[in-house]
Amino acid sequence: MPLAFRNGGFAFGIVGTVISGIIYAHCVYLLVSTSRKACRRSFVPMLGYTETVENVFTHGPRGIKKYTILARRCTDVQLLLNSYLLICVYLVFIGNTLRDIVNHDYQLEWDTRVFIFLAAVPLIFTTQIRELKYLVPFSAIANALIITAIGITMFYILKEPITLENKSMWPAWNTLPAFIGTVMYALLGIEYVLPNENKMKRPEHMLGNCGVVNVAVCFITALYTIVGALGYAQFGEDTKGSVTLNLPANEALAKSTQLLTITAIILSTGLINYVPTDILWRKVQHKIHPKRHNFAQIAFRFGMLVLLTAIAVGVPELEPFVGLTGSISGGSLVVIIPAVIDTVFRWPAGDFGRMNWILVKNVLVLVFGLLVLGIGTYFSVVDIIAIYEKE
Repeated sequence: MPLAFRNGGFAFGIVGTVISGIIYAHCVYLLVSTSRKACRRSFVPMLGYTETVENVFTHGPRGIKKYTILARRCTDVQLLLNSYLLICVYLVFIGNTLRDIVNHDYQLEWDTRVFIFLAAVPLIFTTQIRELKYLVPFSAIANALIITAIGITMFYILKEPITLENKSMWPAWNTLPAFIGTVMYALLGIEYVLPNENKMKRPEHMLGNCGVVNVAVCFITALYTIVGALGYAQFGEDTKGSVTLNLPANEALAKSTQLLTITAIILSTGLINYVPTDILWRKVQHKIHPKRHNFAQIAFRFGMLVLLTAIAVGVPELEPFVGLTGSISGGSLVVIIPAVIDTVFRWPAGDFGRMNWILVKNVLVLVFGLLVLGIGTYFSVVDIIAIYEKE
């Protein structure tokens, strides 16, 4: 988040983060409410993200029904891209963090790529876990470690006097996409909302003024705004891809935040890998003899990790990867798809409210998502190309 504020400026960063949080919460509401209405209409107990999209298009207007298969495939592709890009970001982050720690302590000059390969080793085991119920405890531990790391990081941020001198207040035109992409990356997680709701004892608590979504997004948005604003105010233009990389490399307490974050990422990668692996495995398992399913799953999961590691090694810089992931996944999964399915579901009945204000609102949300996806992705790719040109 301090990186986002570096790109967006202090004043705009605060306003932009809050607005992004509101848009995110609203799009989650659109997804969950549409999924519930689709379940009631089709008399099914629950639907996942892709199943909701498929159901809405199947029962949509006549001209829309023919795009059902395309909509399902596009949603699956976006879910795959989101999860696998996140794992790439995690590999790059761990590699950069280990490089700073090890090279400083042992006076080495090893390249970041070496540490990315090392980071992939523990992920071999976490990505092999197949049951969601076994992954949730790891995620809970990871959250506790992250909160601890945030507390220590805030200690270092507030340790020295904070000043807004020489800090930009507003973004430049070419840094605004990076700001939005980074904020959307930080807010990612919409693909887990429906699976979590489907596992809740009281799913009705997901929505509502004091529901799980609103409470969680308010808390996260407030936390991100505080960390982003204070982190940028402290480190300014020297702010790195992760604020933990700005902490003193020679202090044990500062190193602990990096080690805590690395551990949290390793523990949570299995959950990140769950959705894409489940999608791909369901598409190929019928082609494999049941007796070979176990070996095939092991080989498939390991092969995907090797591929993702190769991608991370190819682009070992954290900042453009964060922006790319946020732009692609944030623009499509978080904004575009929820707005589209809500519109398609309401279209046959013309249920758009007085003066079609819901339709107008959905169109505006859709335009915002397209801008995030198109412009953000373009600038992130330009940054990645620039890295290769430097080398």
